[in-house]
Amino acid sequence: MKQKASISHNEAMVRRLRRDPGFVAEYLKAALEDEDEPQVLLIALRHLAQAQGIAKVAKAAGVERESLYRALSEHGNPRLSTLFAVTKAIGVRLTVRAV
Repeated sequence: MKQKASISHNEAMVRRLRRDPGFVAEYLKAALEDEDEPQVLLIALRHLAQAQGIAKVAKAAGVERESLYRALSEHGNPRLSTLFAVTKAIGVRLTVRAV
């Protein structure tokens, strides 16, 4: 019997984000709640950008595709203006609430 090839966690997340628009906000909210690991937010934004197409998101955000890859890497350090442009391009807004 032929077994299905497994896919990486990253690819599984990108596929789910493409299929389930309702999951997008919950996924991003969970990433924001991980205060001890700020790169989790960058990974989540990268998954969202991949789900919509990096080139398309980069163009809508007004940044070069390569710059977007660097900014959203695990070790990226994007400017706040880049984060706002990317979130707007993928159709979400970061919000703040009292703890």
